Amino acid sequence: MKAGLIRFATERPRTVYALIWALVLATAALIPQIQIDTDPENMLPEDAPARVFHNQVKADFALYDSIVVGAVAEDGIFNPQSLATMHQLTDAILKLDPVVKADLMALSTSDNITQESPGTIRFEYLMKQAPQTQAASDAIADAVARLPLLNNTLVSGDGKAAAIYVPLYNKDDSYQVAEQIRSLIADLNPSDTYYLTGLPVAENQFGHEMFVQMAISAPLAGAMIFALMWFFFRSIPLVVAPMLVAMATVIATMGTLIGMGYTVHIMSSMIAIFLMPIAVVDSVHIMSDFTDRYRAGDDAKAVIREVMGDLFNPMLFTSVTSAVGFYSLMLTPIPPVQIFGAFVGSGILLAFIVSVLLVPAYVVRMKPATLVAMQARLHGQNEQGGLLARLLPRLGRFSVRQSKPIVALALVVLVFSAFGISKIQINDNPVRWFKSDHEIRIADNALNHHFAGTYDAYLVLTDTRPLLSAAQLAELQPLLAQALPNDGEAATLLEQANGEALASLISRLDDAAFASDSDAQLDAIDALLPKLETLSEQSRRFLDPALLAWMANLQDDLNQSGLVGKSNALPDIVKTVNRELHSGKDSDFVLPDSAAGVAQTLLQFQSSHRPQDLWHFVSRDYRQGLIWLQLTSGDNQHMNAVIDHVDQYLTAHPLPQGLEADWAGKAYINVIWQDAMVNGMLESLLSAFVVIFVMMSLLFRSPLYGLIAMLPLSLTIAFIYGLVGWLGKDYDMPIAVLSALALGLSVDFAIHFLERTRSIHRQTGQWRQTLSLMFEEPARAISRNAIVIALGFTPLLLAPLVPYITVGVLMASIMAVSASVTLLLLPAALALLARWTLPQDAPHHNDAQTETGGSHA
Repeated sequence: MKAGLIRFATERPRTVYALIWALVLATAALIPQIQIDTDPENMLPEDAPARVFHNQVKADFALYDSIVVGAVAEDGIFNPQSLATMHQLTDAILKLDPVVKADLMALSTSDNITQESPGTIRFEYLMKQAPQTQAASDAIADAVARLPLLNNTLVSGDGKAAAIYVPLYNKDDSYQVAEQIRSLIADLNPSDTYYLTGLPVAENQFGHEMFVQMAISAPLAGAMIFALMWFFFRSIPLVVAPMLVAMATVIATMGTLIGMGYTVHIMSSMIAIFLMPIAVVDSVHIMSDFTDRYRAGDDAKAVIREVMGDLFNPMLFTSVTSAVGFYSLMLTPIPPVQIFGAFVGSGILLAFIVSVLLVPAYVVRMKPATLVAMQARLHGQNEQGGLLARLLPRLGRFSVRQSKPIVALALVVLVFSAFGISKIQINDNPVRWFKSDHEIRIADNALNHHFAGTYDAYLVLTDTRPLLSAAQLAELQPLLAQALPNDGEAATLLEQANGEALASLISRLDDAAFASDSDAQLDAIDALLPKLETLSEQSRRFLDPALLAWMANLQDDLNQSGLVGKSNALPDIVKTVNRELHSGKDSDFVLPDSAAGVAQTLLQFQSSHRPQDLWHFVSRDYRQGLIWLQLTSGDNQHMNAVIDHVDQYLTAHPLPQGLEADWAGKAYINVIWQDAMVNGMLESLLSAFVVIFVMMSLLFRSPLYGLIAMLPLSLTIAFIYGLVGWLGKDYDMPIAVLSALALGLSVDFAIHFLERTRSIHRQTGQWRQTLSLMFEEPARAISRNAIVIALGFTPLLLAPLVPYITVGVLMASIMAVSASVTLLLLPAALALLARWTLPQDAPHHNDAQTETGGSHA
């Protein structure tokens, strides 16, 4: 295969061009179909239990993702001008189509609950019209303070801020709606400061900016790589070839991903940035070796064939091992990470194929005069001695002379890294994907400073007790057969035995009683109805005052924990209505003594302007309820602390019999996928280590060389992640996936170094001379590659998005560390183990220096 590919590339360059152009054009045509996806929920498979339950809770309780619009007035929000602006803005937002108008929460759409007379409640809008006086504004403030569901949710506890919660039918519309709201605010020109926040806004804003960043960073990375290669090789025509390889690889990979119907997530958006520098690695090796061997008057075709013959196997193995590093990400249970790993790994293999075809085809078609001019410039530069040419031989001598201290230092670094890794904190938050001075971050900080929190989590309580025992079902089935003969659907409803099914069955029996003229049937209905109504009443678990009291106690504990800004639940509604049904005084802000009393309060609430709000806290069959927790942070660590606190509370105060508790909400979903990612990454990393070690041992036909080849990647990964721990940087998604990149590229350098060392040693037979020659052109090629890749990522440092900056910083660090470890630790290890790795032998060629002039690095 090797000889055939090389011959094809050098004998039929025009055909190579045509094939690559066809690939690029075909895949580029698919790119306009791109679909952006920044929803963290998609980090979990659609059938993941936590995600299924989360979506079920949203459906059962009619919960929507919301944009939070907040106004802050340092002198107080309760003044006629501020409230008039809020009223106007609310009216304008209600006209936007994607908004769930019935559930929009604002001062002008929420009810004030007061006592009209003993036993009679009055529901009226808090702010049906904007107040004209300060006294009217103060009256609204006093009313909100008496309503626990609104206080510190709709208006801040300090009275300086008010909010509008804008629910959306489809959270994908959040960027569009947010832009419209910003435009409405600009038109109103308010005197107060307005902010927009909420996870849907952050996620879709990131998607918009991510799309822009893709269009900017990849070309900038390409320009930086082009400039670096020109600096090293001083020939624009020659460095065009690697750039063509990189562009063809990126376009073909991204076009294929989009054409296969995959959405571009935060991870896959980085594929182009990752592949741009990686795709030129093999080209740099080829160019470095070619420019070192070629002399004026040589046959370029013969030289490039010789170069490709020497480099093909090392490039193949480095490409395969790098691809394995990324393919290992497919073992994680995170779909976007799986896609990222699959396409970066495939892109690396594609880059290898394109490199071994396009670069030789390009070289053989270069004009002899261009090659002569290039060689003259490089020869002159080498005669003067470049910086790398001066420093690397000294580094080689140092690594051999100080081999024992270097190995000892590596062990110290490993211990240092191990302690750092133990300090790593797993955390992610979509809002923190933006820089601290971004409007999203500023809004998030401002509103969470004033309010109880803009992040949601839901503790869902479910009554799991069956409504009917087997004996009760056996007793009722004959009665049902008499009451509704030949009604299979009625029999099914009885067997389902849930609150909704019982209500439907009771309705059927009522209808049958009116329509029947059969005494036997009426007797059966009269016997069955009371039993079913009793069961229905008993099934309404969340009308039980004892259960509501337990929930209220849990709420009090959470509110006092310092972890939760505020909790909202059914007991708050019941207490508020109960107070107004009686004296209207705080002494009656308590739960009724009976289920009938609870039912009366909720029946009264149904007369409000927002009766649907009840079903946000309890299911219609009253067998499931939730506690809405408002958090001031979307960090995983914060949510984990809340979960741990609730677990401790449940241990000390067990759930009432028959109840189960579970979590839903975006803050909780983030915790689940983060945990899945960490465990998946660990599994994929260990699997890739084993696979690469086996590959190295087979490549070098020596387990010892396989172990030595693993040193750079092992130390690099340990050091980088240890440094993350010591610096207190959160372990998030971009940092997690960089382990695959560190693994792939670190072993790349090791393979080239060791393969070239063995090749030179076969000629010299002397380990000292071998290592000395290694720090000529081979070490320069490794150094150039490390510099090109590291600096190729520097444009990411200018990005407004933190994940891109993180990738840029860590990529430069990974390249610097892995290249340093390769050039320091590997020769030190080879020198210490020279008896087994580089045994003294007679050289196989008399002119070893000439024979080893080319590079396999």
